[in-house]
Amino acid sequence: MSRKIGLYIAGRRFDVDLEDKFADFLEIEMAKDFNIEGNNELKTVMQAYVRKNYELFLQEKKLNELFDKLNS
Repeated sequence: MSRKIGLYIAGRRFDVDLEDKFADFLEIEMAKDFNIEGNNELKTVMQAYVRKNYELFLQEKKLNELFDKLNS
């Protein structure tokens, strides 16, 4: 089953259809970065994008360290 979630960015509404479990997860994560009930400026979107990519960078770094330990 899928569910639609949306967000206002620079005065425009953007909706996406997502699988239910991922939609639940994404709503929680989006609430940390965005104003779910109102408008979000482009600067807010860019800041969230950079923040999430930094989190991915740190996770990848940790994974690589674990792989290195397992391989040695």
